[in-house]
Amino acid sequence: MSYIVGLTGGIGCGKSTIANLFAELGVPIVDADIVARQVVEKGSPLLAKIVQHFGAEILLPTGELDRAALREKVFQQPQEKTWLNELLHPAIREEMLQQLHKIDAPYVLWVVPLLFENHLETYCNRILVIDVSEETQLQRASQRDHNSIELIKNIMQAQVSRQQRLAKADDIISNELPFMENKMQLKQQVTALHQHYLQLSQQ
Repeated sequence: MSYIVGLTGGIGCGKSTIANLFAELGVPIVDADIVARQVVEKGSPLLAKIVQHFGAEILLPTGELDRAALREKVFQQPQEKTWLNELLHPAIREEMLQQLHKIDAPYVLWVVPLLFENHLETYCNRILVIDVSEETQLQRASQRDHNSIELIKNIMQAQVSRQQRLAKADDIISNELPFMENKMQLKQQVTALHQHYLQLSQQ
């Protein structure tokens, strides 16, 4: 079993950007968002259950899940969000743990937006938090996803606070500046952490 570094952060903080820098160094990645898409792929049993519950309007013309439509539905209705989480979270967790177990490398980067919310930090040897201000979160997430500020605020409220996240971090990368302005500094930080994690994995 590889040494597990859990990477997390709030919506819009740039988790994927940082994970990609680790991937460029040859670090294997298990990404919760990718796994969450895999378990509801077209033709999957879980997608059939979601359609049965919400109706065919949450499908795209291709027969794939319309994630934006589903998000709109569940964020307006807490009981629907609970139903969906109870269906998906166990399947996602099981698939992620299987992928983690299969990796043969000194360490693996496990990218999980809701690491603390879903109490997955217990599986991690170390935790890396990507940090930005709440203003930056709102700005980036609304530009990236073309979602309303209200919806993004709802998503942020469903996540642990910035203070709670930072308090649980072993390592922190500040990603406040635009990527192109900060690219070299971020690469240096990631390279230094990579060497540190390689050392920790040998202990």
